Amino acid sequence: MKGNSFYKIHLQLTTYNLQLTTYNLLIKNIMTRPITPQITADIIIEMPLLDDRPIILIERKYEPYGWAIPGGFVEVGETIATAARREALEETSLDVDLDILLGVYSDPRRDPRGHTACAVFIGNASGKPVAADDAKDIALFDPFHIDVELAFDHRQILEDYCEYRRDGIIKLPL
Repeated sequence: MKGNSFYKIHLQLTTYNLQLTTYNLLIKNIMTRPITPQITADIIIEMPLLDDRPIILIERKYEPYGWAIPGGFVEVGETIATAARREALEETSLDVDLDILLGVYSDPRRDPRGHTACAVFIGNASGKPVAADDAKDIALFDPFHIDVELAFDHRQILEDYCEYRRDGIIKLPL
C-alpha cells in the first residue's frame, strides 16, 4: 500500500512539473517572440544632376500593383539603411547614397498584405535607372506633379516629401 501511495504522489508531481514546464515554455515563447509588424525600408531617390531634381518611381510587377517608391522588406541580419540601399540597387540598378530619414510610416492599413512599419529615406543617385527584380517599369517624375496610381501610402509619403523639399520641414507621420 505504501509503495502505491509513493507512485501516486510521484505521478502527480511529475504531471504537475510537466504542466509547469509547458506553461513556462508558452510564457517564454510569448515573451520572447511578440507578434509585430514587418519592417520595410523605402528610399525616395533624387536625381540631383538632372534639371528640377526628379525622383525615381518603379511600377510594381507583383500585387499590390501601381507605381511605388523603391523599397522592400528588411532581411534578418541587415540594418534598415542597408536594406534601403540594397532594395534601391535591386529595383533601379543604381547605387544610392542616403541623405536623410524622412519618417517612419506604420498605419496598419498602409499595406494590404499585412501590417508593416516603413522607414522612408531620401537619397540621391546618378546614372541611368533600369527596372530590375520586382520592378516592371521605372521612370523619373516631378514629385510635385505625379499623375499615376500609387501603391500603398506612397501618395501621403510623397506629399510629406514635397513639404520637406519646399519648406525644409519634416512632418511627424501620424
